[in-house]
Amino acid sequence: MKFKYNARTQEGELQTGFVDAANREAALNVLTGHELFILSLEEAERARWYDKFLNFFNRVKIVDLMIFTRQFATLMESKMPLGNSLRTLYQQTRKPILKEAIFGVSSDVDAGLSLSQAMERQGKIFSGFYINMIRTAEITGRLEEAMMFLADYLDKETMWRSRIRNALIYPIILIILFLVVAGIMLITVFPQIEPVFKEAGVTLPLITQFFLFSGNFIIQWWWAIILISVLLLFLLVDYLQSDEGRIVLNEVIIKIPIFGNLFKKMYVARFAESTSVLIKGGIPITQAIEIAGHAIGNVIYRDILHEIAEGVRGGELLSNLLSQNEYYFPILVGQMVAIGEGTGRLDEILSRISTFYTREVNDILDNLMELIQPILVVIIGVFVGLLFASILIPIYNLAQAF
Repeated sequence: MKFKYNARTQEGELQTGFVDAANREAALNVLTGHELFILSLEEAERARWYDKFLNFFNRVKIVDLMIFTRQFATLMESKMPLGNSLRTLYQQTRKPILKEAIFGVSSDVDAGLSLSQAMERQGKIFSGFYINMIRTAEITGRLEEAMMFLADYLDKETMWRSRIRNALIYPIILIILFLVVAGIMLITVFPQIEPVFKEAGVTLPLITQFFLFSGNFIIQWWWAIILISVLLLFLLVDYLQSDEGRIVLNEVIIKIPIFGNLFKKMYVARFAESTSVLIKGGIPITQAIEIAGHAIGNVIYRDILHEIAEGVRGGELLSNLLSQNEYYFPILVGQMVAIGEGTGRLDEILSRISTFYTREVNDILDNLMELIQPILVVIIGVFVGLLFASILIPIYNLAQAF
């Protein structure tokens, strides 16, 4: 269950958010364990079954958030007061959902809340990593630097997503065109030529029999196919939204051929960059690791980094813990971190790791299109060949019979 809480920290700061727990008592235990003084705790409104689909269409795109952050950083650099900056951003923003969130943040800041607290109340727009970076900057007095980092971070994320999406557009178009052509042939061509072969007594090959059966099945049960497909899609989306589903999906992502290696390097670059910036900002290394774990965007890595943070709290070296998770963090990462620990320049070494793996990701993305296209052409070519062979072979046998 999810509970909404209002609490104060030991320093007297107001904090609002959500906590997942089995019941109200468990939620209280979690919050008090974080040394919070509870002001109110109530069960959050239960989500309706269609809310997930509405949220998908009502979400703020990462490119919009990146533009907002870049503009915010520019205004902060120009020494414009925080309240004026937020009001200016509110006037410039055209996306209704983001505009409403900025208005809420501006109102809360004017009411006396800190920027991080105000953004935390807009948790659907600003991620935990985003909020933690702002909170850290408020403590260290480096808000401008934090906003610039977040702008660069989101800019890079936008670029990576755009390049992956562009690399997949061509293969997806080819697959859709093939499926359309195959569907037309199965529904229109095969049913018309079947009587001809039966009257001539031609023995049909197994591949032709399979396509004939598929075409007849689609014609007879098309409505059931559509209904079952929609139902399965709904169940799949609902499952992937659950905790177990996210774990399964994230595990598949890092194990899928070609893309798995790309995503692992991307996650390592995110971890190194985030941790480096947090350590430079004066955040303890254990807390920096946990915050970076939430910034990566993969549940598997988040849980592993939580365990690593616990190990570091217990006195173990970060480099040793990373080396023990060789599948997720290459040996090079552990070795370079060990150098950083030995020289006292861990933040600098992590920054270099981020730069190295960012370059690796960019190189893979550059070669991705060249690698996918020939593989896909060969696969589709094989299926097209089977499709036409299933027609040409019976025609050849029919000609031989006469």
